[in-house]
Amino acid sequence: MTTIVDYKNVTTSGLTSSPVADALAGLRAHEARYYMTKYKHEFTVTSAEESQDTVDYVRRILKTERGLEFAAKPLETARFQVENLKMAYVFYEDGLALNVMYTVDNPKKRAVGFKLAVGMEVPAELQGKFKFATMKSKLAGTIRGSFFVIKGEYED
Repeated sequence: MTTIVDYKNVTTSGLTSSPVADALAGLRAHEARYYMTKYKHEFTVTSAEESQDTVDYVRRILKTERGLEFAAKPLETARFQVENLKMAYVFYEDGLALNVMYTVDNPKKRAVGFKLAVGMEVPAELQGKFKFATMKSKLAGTIRGSFFVIKGEYED
C-alpha cells in the first residue's frame, strides 16, 4: 500500500521503530516538499516489505559501485520518474535516507545520495569514506548529506 507523504502535517507513520523517528519523518517530508515544489509530484512511500524490488535495486547499485551493504533495516521506499529522472529512495531504521538519481538521457548525471537524520551517527559503512555537508531545513532540522557518482548502467 502506498502512502502520500504530507509535508504540511508531518507524521512518523511507517517510521515508528526508528530511534530518530521524528527527525526521519521530517527528512522524508523535506523530500516530499522538494518534489512537490519543483515537479508538482506527490511523493509516495511504500513499506520495504511490499517493495523489495526497490530495496534490491538500491542494494545492487551500492554493492556494485562501492561495495556498500547497510546493516540497518529498510523501513520504506519510494520509486518514481519525474521528467528525465528515475528516482529510488530507501528510508532506513537508523535514520539514513538514501536516494538513487538515475537520469534517463545523461549517464554523467547519475548519483547516490545519503542524508542523515538529526540525532543519528554516521553509519559505520560510511565513516571515513565520505565527507558530509550540512544544510538547514524547516522540516528536517540540520541535514548532513553526501553522494557519489554512479559509473555503471542499471536498468530497472
